[in-house]
Amino acid sequence: MTPALVAAETDRLVSTAASFRNEAVLAPSLCEGWSRGHVLSHLARNADALVRVCDVALTGQPDTMYDDVASRDADIDRGARRAAHDQATDIRDSAARLQERLEALRPEHADVRVERTPGGFPIAVGMVAFMRLREVVFHHVDLDAGYSFESAPAEVVSLFLRDAANRLVHADTPPSLHIVTDEGDEHVVGEGASRVTGAAAHVLLWLARGRTDGVRFDGPVPTLPFGG
Repeated sequence: MTPALVAAETDRLVSTAASFRNEAVLAPSLCEGWSRGHVLSHLARNADALVRVCDVALTGQPDTMYDDVASRDADIDRGARRAAHDQATDIRDSAARLQERLEALRPEHADVRVERTPGGFPIAVGMVAFMRLREVVFHHVDLDAGYSFESAPAEVVSLFLRDAANRLVHADTPPSLHIVTDEGDEHVVGEGASRVTGAAAHVLLWLARGRTDGVRFDGPVPTLPFGG
């Protein structure tokens, strides 16, 4: 996953954020319970958190991605109702700080691991670019402002489908799915009892947010353990 791809999708996100007026920021997003302002605030603080992860590898100084879950959530809430201009500026500036770190990382940094919170799940620095790309693309879709998974590069959608299927495989109660997209992606989860077909972007939106538009099922819509 190259920093250039993260930068390209970030530029598209910044353009969307810059198009909002104040009232648009307060409108609901596709993330249940979150306004667009919550999504934008989360994306900015996520960039800063991933800067901390990168800096552990780049400087050798110990740190965690977040101090704790409560402060992470409070930071998101605190920034959610800011003016549209302030949101867009924060998105742009925080992304630029992260982009600088991504371009400075070298292969020897990839295996450095940083805890998400003290004592929490360790994150490999080599995964930061993928993690950020996923956050940018998924939450750009969540803004519900004209950008969809169909807007993202086909290879990115295919990558995220593979990641979503892998997450389901490792869920505590994985569903039984056989996913076949119109573009040729194929993934089997569990015994593959329920066949799921459709355009890759539509299938990904179902897996991510439970929306079934454009997705075909050969029986009842399967229940997902998370995402939808």
